[in-house]
Amino acid sequence: MTSHQQPLPAPPTAPQSLSEAAFRDLYRRLRDQALDGGGQRRGALDRLTPERVVAAAAEVRCGRTVSLSAPVETRSGPDSPEPASHRMTAPTHREPAEPGLAFARDRFAMNVHGDVDSHLDALCHVIFDGELYGGVPSSTVTPDGAGALTLDLVRDGIVGRGVLLDIPRLRGVPWLEPGAQVTAEDLVAAETAQRTTVGPGDLLFVRVGHRLRRRDLGPWDVTRARAGLHPTAMHFVADRRVSVLGSDGNSDAAPSAVAEVAFPVHVLAVNALGLHLLDYLDLEELVGVCEEQGRRHFLCVVAPLRLPAATGSPVNPIAVL
Repeated sequence: MTSHQQPLPAPPTAPQSLSEAAFRDLYRRLRDQALDGGGQRRGALDRLTPERVVAAAAEVRCGRTVSLSAPVETRSGPDSPEPASHRMTAPTHREPAEPGLAFARDRFAMNVHGDVDSHLDALCHVIFDGELYGGVPSSTVTPDGAGALTLDLVRDGIVGRGVLLDIPRLRGVPWLEPGAQVTAEDLVAAETAQRTTVGPGDLLFVRVGHRLRRRDLGPWDVTRARAGLHPTAMHFVADRRVSVLGSDGNSDAAPSAVAEVAFPVHVLAVNALGLHLLDYLDLEELVGVCEEQGRRHFLCVVAPLRLPAATGSPVNPIAVL
């Protein structure tokens, strides 16, 4: 039996399920909380004021930079049935090496919203009950591209204070097993244990250990089982008024705690709260550097591609400590 044919262990405890009615009530409360006082042009990114960016720059102390992105995968697997493609277009096998100038060239293509590669979800990515964030009609997304709340909102990048909450470290395990769900109480306990506080405008990164488990045991079908946040954990995210939510998974657990909604955290984060999501990051090197530095907060710089009508982008966030 190969590593990616291993049977998945059962979650340590059965996550609390939510009825569709309870989920919709949670959705309405979080949406109203986010939109209190009027709509926000860039969603939760409007909290990243120039003053908060300047304050985040003061987090830089040793000048160490760390990528929070995983290498792009070009091989198929149980979690990557449609891998990215990368091929050389020059030189070809027929082109002999000759004196003088020549160029090596290549071509790249990917499914942005896959289950392996690190990417950013724009606010037009999640449609719920026929609407995008802020009540924007879903008809603004057409086969020719999105017309509102697109990746163009982050054309100038996202720069702010990043905070890492390491849930496996809190629980004393290397990673959370697929199916495990992170609660709001876990997030508060991680703040206390790591002597840090998540605040308004922060970029919150929640580690579940997805990348480490995949590296050690091999890939698996994450559509069937993966660790993530319980929908009610979004109360913490909303109350702390963060600007961006990221994880080394995709923030949503599987199986879903809401039988009728496959990706409840995506719905609550993107559609209700106006949060850009960073999915399938690699936080393992950051964990080590944070341990060395004795802190879990840092300057973070995110620079998506300039794709004006897109619903997301591959991304390589950089932590600067």
